[in-house]
Amino acid sequence: MSMTWNDSVPIYRQLHQRVVAMILDGALNEGDPLPSVRQVAADFQINPLTVSKAYQELVDEQLVEKRRGLGMFVIEGARAALLKSERERFLREEWPLLFARLQRLGLDLKTLLREAQTDKDRAGKDPTVNHQPDKEGQS
Repeated sequence: MSMTWNDSVPIYRQLHQRVVAMILDGALNEGDPLPSVRQVAADFQINPLTVSKAYQELVDEQLVEKRRGLGMFVIEGARAALLKSERERFLREEWPLLFARLQRLGLDLKTLLREAQTDKDRAGKDPTVNHQPDKEGQS
């Protein structure tokens, strides 16, 4: 778990957001242990109380649970709950702004999908493979 800290957001919030992202991305699965408070504090050279505060928020949000003597673990259903709440937040907060900007720029769904496919095609091409047909029209 690598981090670059942003000075405009408290470190405990950034750490919290990183753990949430790891759960959503599948880097932390249900039942997986979180790194220990001491380990995270040492790795990032931050106060253990900062790590504890981030982890406590995760407990309060019922995403992880404390197991006495064992540590913190991602609870069952955490990813599904996060997906639901993040989707709702996106549709409520981010989508209206994004949609308004798309309208101002005159972009429609067809154009966006075509651009996404072009980007996907570009990313999927192997520069070491010759994509030009040979003299007989075969590749």
